[in-house]
Amino acid sequence: MTGRSIIKLLSRSSAIILCHALFFACSGCTNKQPEGETEEPEQETAEPVETESADMEIEAILEGMTLEEKVGQMIMPSYRIWGDAQKNNVTELNDEIREAIGRYHYGGILLFAENLRDPEQTLRLISGLQSISSIPLLISADQEGGYVTRVKYGTSGPGNMALCASGSTENARTMASIYGEELRLLGINTDLAPDMDVNNEPANPVIAIRSFSDDPEKVAAYGLSYMQGLHDQGTIAALKHFPGHGNTDTDSHTGFPCIRSTYEELQQCELIPFKKAIDGGADMVMTAHIQYPQIETQTYTSVSTGERVYLPATMSRTILTDILRNDMGYKGVVISDALDMAAIKDHFSDEDMLCMTINAGVDLLLFPAVKSTEMFHESIELTETAIRLAEEGKISSERIDESVRRILTLKKKYGLLDQKDFTVTEDQIKAAVNGVGSAEHIETAWKLAGQAVTLYQNHDQAFPISLQNDEKTLILFANNSASRLGQGQHAADIMLEQGVIQDASKISVMVHKPNNTEDCFNAAKEADHVILVYRTYSEDCLDARTNDGYSAALFDRIIEQRHSDGRKVILVSAHLPYDAARFSEADGILLTYGSSLMPEMTEQPYIGQMPNLLYALCACFGMSEVHGKLPVEMPRLDENGRIIRGN
Repeated sequence: MTGRSIIKLLSRSSAIILCHALFFACSGCTNKQPEGETEEPEQETAEPVETESADMEIEAILEGMTLEEKVGQMIMPSYRIWGDAQKNNVTELNDEIREAIGRYHYGGILLFAENLRDPEQTLRLISGLQSISSIPLLISADQEGGYVTRVKYGTSGPGNMALCASGSTENARTMASIYGEELRLLGINTDLAPDMDVNNEPANPVIAIRSFSDDPEKVAAYGLSYMQGLHDQGTIAALKHFPGHGNTDTDSHTGFPCIRSTYEELQQCELIPFKKAIDGGADMVMTAHIQYPQIETQTYTSVSTGERVYLPATMSRTILTDILRNDMGYKGVVISDALDMAAIKDHFSDEDMLCMTINAGVDLLLFPAVKSTEMFHESIELTETAIRLAEEGKISSERIDESVRRILTLKKKYGLLDQKDFTVTEDQIKAAVNGVGSAEHIETAWKLAGQAVTLYQNHDQAFPISLQNDEKTLILFANNSASRLGQGQHAADIMLEQGVIQDASKISVMVHKPNNTEDCFNAAKEADHVILVYRTYSEDCLDARTNDGYSAALFDRIIEQRHSDGRKVILVSAHLPYDAARFSEADGILLTYGSSLMPEMTEQPYIGQMPNLLYALCACFGMSEVHGKLPVEMPRLDENGRIIRGN
């Protein structure tokens, strides 16, 4: 059969007859059954593909596949680190990984920063992956932009909230097109982006500036434009995290969030962006590992705590089939979020996780990341478990066929089934080297950062600083911004190079540490101008009583002291904009909506870096203009800096 070779590696009958297992019925995975309502809708049948000929091709491929090959198409593993005693990043394939991909016929591979060293290495790694697979792989990465950037040698961009602050949906499309182009040049065909969550909980620890806004209409408009930018480059986009991860203060990587919104409330907020993107041609939707007890009432006994927990959206047929497919009309691929996140691995057995996730309506399983040789063998065991459950009929054969049909249809739409030769050419290497992280792309990111950085407050024209001869400026980074110290040093170098200052000693850059509080205070007292850099990434950062927020007390003292001396101070927010409410007494407040780790100078300081903070620091000295508008509501804080909720 064209486009694939059928290799039967396991001695299983090609005519296995599977029973259509009712969701959570007596043929379920184990005797640990979920409780609650058990009435289930009929299984959805797959919709026709674009053309009859394409449909016939997909059906022919599907007909020729063994059961284990079908199950393999529904799995997307990731191989990040290899070894046990001595660990190394997986930047090339070893024999064990080659054998696993060839044997199990995985549908895709997720790549992380550990896999991506430089353009040529990346191209050759992906070429090796594709050459093993009988059906071309979905090669994916989380290249959202901002601080969620896996291709560290590529263009980072200002991030989603910053793009919304820029005031133009076209900017989102432009930036996403750059991401799509760079991924395409490397052979990565799927971007697990954009984030379509509405950040309506200011204390959200994981979504935050990954969201465009707390306004669902803005998220819908910017998210759709972002998706279109990826599609412009022939890159598959994945909307995440359905039905919404914005309204929680718990990170599903480390906990098990619970959102108590009703379906009607979700329809009025969180589902608006997803619906707009679905109507706009979305191909892939990623699930959220979040409990919605007002929607999904079935419960499960946690394997670690023994407590009853609600099934998360990832395992909810009500959410993934009834709502997403039947109510919202979605016909594309549903991909799970990573199945090694605490919300899943801490509460569900492997067998139940596989059964419930697939039977609920997930098409593509994002398998736990391999970070050691031991974890590689665990991934193989999990694959074998999935195959066994399918053979035993505990995973519906109809569901498997539906999922594989959707996956193959997606691959067909983006031309993957037509690709036969994945050999890397010198022209491809040259194009990737020249295009990924190019000067043109970096310049665009810098320009968009300028449109995003927001002058939130400017009392008595504190901004920009007007430097006079021999005046000295202190740029003081809070403890929670220590990793961004290099941005201040780089800003000083740029100003010296551009002639804004004539003497590098006129700008001092410091970071607050537990043992230098008084040194920082005295330096701020003596300086002619002071710029305070603060990075709020959690609610604790706003509270001076916490480890993350202990610089807040120092900043309060500095602002008060400078005002008593009749002098001004500028605060630059380096992440979430909510610290503007915490330091409202600052004369000037700039919001950047994100910054990158930059502990020291590099030869190419813009590569892989969010330009926002550097742009803002330069703007403080009048080197550039700022034009952004705050895209979220500023919360009210109590006397300790904690967020006040409700009326």
